Amino acid sequence: MTWLNTILLLAAAFLAVFWEAAFHGLRHVFGAQLDLLPPLMVYAGLSSGVVAIGLVSVLGGLWFDSLSANPLGISVVPLFVVGLLVHFSRDMVLRDQTFAQFVLGLGASAATPILTLILLLTTGHGPSLGWGTLWQIIVMTIGGAIATPVCFVLFDFAHRALVHRTAAQPSFRPDREIRRGR
Repeated sequence: MTWLNTILLLAAAFLAVFWEAAFHGLRHVFGAQLDLLPPLMVYAGLSSGVVAIGLVSVLGGLWFDSLSANPLGISVVPLFVVGLLVHFSRDMVLRDQTFAQFVLGLGASAATPILTLILLLTTGHGPSLGWGTLWQIIVMTIGGAIATPVCFVLFDFAHRALVHRTAAQPSFRPDREIRRGR
């Protein structure tokens, strides 16, 4: 893709992290905050290259960790792994199907917090685990699965609005001669 796609992905990651930190309405309703970075990694994995996946995972993970209680950089690796797994299997995925987007968002939104918890436990940090953690992972998984097709719709709209399409080639060639009569 173009650099425009990477810039849009980075802007969306920044806005997603800002939205998660600034607006607590869904956190009060569901008891957990939705994480919008895994759906963005699914979109980046299906529509961009490894460079864009790396940039979104590193910058998005650092932005997320700087505004959360996580140690700085702990969520970079899970986001990168999810993006790479989606990227390497993108030839087998029907990118334009809403159900495929939903299932990929479900898997990515479940894998990212679980991998982050595993990294926290292996690095010696003591996160508080309990039934509330399970509820938060369930809410994050379902919310991320719903947000993934929305990301695809928003990015497709942005591409239609900002990227010029190439002119369609007419079926008539200008160097062809048309013979009339018998």
